[in-house]
Amino acid sequence: MAIDVRRQIPAAFERVERNKYGYNAKQVDQFFQRARVSFEDPAEARVKTGSSDVRGVSFDPVKGGYDAAVVDAALDRLEDAFARRERDELIEAQGEEAWLRQIGKLSGVLRARLHRPAGQRFRRPEKKRVRSYDVADVDALCDRLIGYLEQDQPLSVDSVRRAVFGAAKGPDGYDEAQVDAFLDRVVELMAAID
Repeated sequence: MAIDVRRQIPAAFERVERNKYGYNAKQVDQFFQRARVSFEDPAEARVKTGSSDVRGVSFDPVKGGYDAAVVDAALDRLEDAFARRERDELIEAQGEEAWLRQIGKLSGVLRARLHRPAGQRFRRPEKKRVRSYDVADVDALCDRLIGYLEQDQPLSVDSVRRAVFGAAKGPDGYDEAQVDAFLDRVVELMAAID
């Protein structure tokens, strides 16, 4: 099935008011142009773009920039399109069994962490003043992920992408970088499955 990437990327994004912060328009436009070329004609792309690149991109905040919520929604659609293409290319090149093995391996790694005891799923920062995520909030999402992966309970990839956790300080919470990296892998798995 062919995917029309032009439907995933609007011609122009809405801007926020001049006194409010949004994403740097030039950076956004450059990234989406690179992504478009990479998606439509990968052989012509100077820099290959994939679903992980879309998931990890960030833009500087500037006054009067593009509306972050609108850009983020377009990024989500674009990431899903790249993930579908990557899945289809893997299946075409190596067969469905290779894709299932890849999904199974990633799922196993994620489940191992999810089945750790509540309050012990992620490391705690050693420094007392560093920001961290509320343990109960993160554990609640982990429980929902177990339900999704093992009991076929509904959970959208966007709810994981947009998860918000309460703030904690230092060892009272989970290390933000480790939780974020884990959730990136969860999104990668969910995008490949759905």
